[in-house]
Order: sequence, then C-alpha cells, then structure tokens
Amino acid sequence: MEHLLATLEHIVLGNSLRAWGLAALAFTFTFVIVPVLRSLAARRQRARAEKYARLGKPVPAGMDLAARLAAGTSRFFLLTLALWFATRILVLPPRLDHAFTFVIVVTFWLQMAMWGVQAARFSLDRQLHRGGPEDAARAGSFEVLLFVARIAIYSFALLLALDNLGVQIKPLLAGLGIGGIAIALAVQTVLGDLFASLSIALDKPFEVGDALTIDDATGTVERIGIKSTRLRSVNGEEIIISNADLLKARVRNYKRMRERRYVFSVGVTYETPREHLVAVPSIIEAIVRAQPKTRFDRCHLLRLGDWSLQFEAVYFVTDSDYLLFANTQHAINLALLEAFAQRGIGLAYPTQRQFVEGQGAVSGPS
Repeated sequence: MEHLLATLEHIVLGNSLRAWGLAALAFTFTFVIVPVLRSLAARRQRARAEKYARLGKPVPAGMDLAARLAAGTSRFFLLTLALWFATRILVLPPRLDHAFTFVIVVTFWLQMAMWGVQAARFSLDRQLHRGGPEDAARAGSFEVLLFVARIAIYSFALLLALDNLGVQIKPLLAGLGIGGIAIALAVQTVLGDLFASLSIALDKPFEVGDALTIDDATGTVERIGIKSTRLRSVNGEEIIISNADLLKARVRNYKRMRERRYVFSVGVTYETPREHLVAVPSIIEAIVRAQPKTRFDRCHLLRLGDWSLQFEAVYFVTDSDYLLFANTQHAINLALLEAFAQRGIGLAYPTQRQFVEGQGAVSGPS
C-alpha cells in the first residue's frame, strides 16, 4: 500500500501520477459520460414530446427550450470543457496554460452565443405559431429578426470573450465606433435595405402570401429577405424589389381587402321611353342583389352623354377573391343584356346626328 501511494506521488511532467489520474477521470466523465447522459435525456424528452403530440397538446415551453439547448451544444465545447476540468487539477507551464485558457474562453463564449441564438429562435418560433396556422406566413419577417438577433448575440459574446482575455474593450469600442461610421457610409445602400427589412418585420405591412401592387408591379410575396423582397407575378416571372425602394413606394395589399367595391356604367339610347329610364335603376339593383355575396349601394342616371344616357351603379362583393368578383360581374352583365332585351331598352353605341337645313335629322354611326 505504501509502495502504491509512493508511486502515485511520483512526478511526471511536473505533476504527480495521482494528479494525472484525477485529470483523466475528470476528462473522461465530462467528454464521455456527460454526452451519454445528454443523449438519454434527449431521448426521454422526445418520448414525452411524442406523447404530447398524440394527446394534441403543445409541448411545454421549458421542455422545448431544454431540448433545443441540448441539441445546440457542440461536441467541441464538451471537449474544451473536459480539458478545462482536467487542467484545473494539473500544473501546466505558463505558455501552455495561457493557450488552454485562450481556447477555453473563446469556446465558452461561442457556445454561449449558440445557446443565445437557440433561445432567440425558440422565442420567435413561439410567437410565430401562437396565432395559429395563418401566422406561418410571417416566417420571412421572423427570419429577418433572427438575423439581427444573431448579429447582436455574437457581437456581445465576442466583446465578453475579449474582456475575459484581458483585452481593453473600451478603446476597441471607440475605434469600432469611428470605423463603423466609415463602413456605414461605404455600405449605406446595404444597411438601408437591412434596416428596411427590419422595419418590414416589425411593422408587418405585408407578409408571405399577400398579393401586392407596388407601382407597376403586381404579384404574390414569396420571400422577405434581408436585402430584397421577392414577388411572383400573375404571369409567372419573379419580381425582385429592394427593401429600401419598397418602403418608399405605395404598396397596395389585396390580401387584407375585406370586400371589393366596383363601379360600372351602362349607356342607353336617348330614344328610350321615360318609364323605361325610371325602371333601369330598379332592374340593375334586382340583378345585383340576386348575386351571392354582394351588397348593392346605388344606381343613378348621372350623365347626359354625347350619344347616351349614362347610368352609374355601385356595388360591393363581400369577399376579396378576384375570381369571385369576375364571375359576379360576368353574371351581372349577362343578366343586364337579357333584361334590357326583354323590355326593349337599347344599349347605346357611339353615333352622330347630322342636321341639314330644311330637312330632319339624319343619324349614322360615328
């Protein structure tokens, strides 16, 4: 026994065999046992998540976050952590100890940043799916927010790592402030698009899947990126608009239209009898009200035109679907032609009348 204790106190490379043994145990436990325990915990969490899915219940937030953080833990971080525990037991040369300290500090704060990004993604995902399936259209905006959060988290982690390594970060921050101004001036167009994308993500003037008209471009939003927004036009081509230009334009969002207002005119001939003219608004109102999902507003004889009496009618389709509106107007036009034909009301077309002195009026097409 005394011989064994003496052997354990034998010095090798500046440390006793006892210290080397304890360091090996610490390293093995951290790098081998901890990942095994993590895998077992992850398997148990997956089983519980499947149980909640079968019951139709959402996974508890704490369990979901723990699973994400565990999945976001890198093997290199565990290796570095194992080396840190081992080196705390050993006495190392100053240069080697400094090198280990540098690697451990950088790896630690990198892992902290990865966990921070996972936490930010978790928070955004919970917000994204809180309102139901329709909130999935906001995914493009949340990707922009996640990009900004990722930059902020990694920048903060870098500054903390430098501070832990003994670097004076105050002069560095001052230098970055001056350099940042120069960089901002050089890439102001890119930064303009970036801040525009952030504004879109926060203000939400539109989302993925919305039908927009932007100046002379019309299409459906497919992706809201960091620099540009992409639309798919009705003709099939992709329309790419920078976010900065998009915020300066006047955007019409048809997806958020609750109902569609339509104004149309009908011109009848001047020879139409007065009793038929009086009946025209009632005819149009009855035809409009007979269509599904419509709300009649008004119909008046508004203009005495050069060659026709112009009736103006206004109605609403109580649904934003354009195909429904087109089908409704198609049915109204056919019903109007039939109703006017039955009553002998003639639709006007451009004509001219020439008056010859001493004779009656002579009509002819223009």
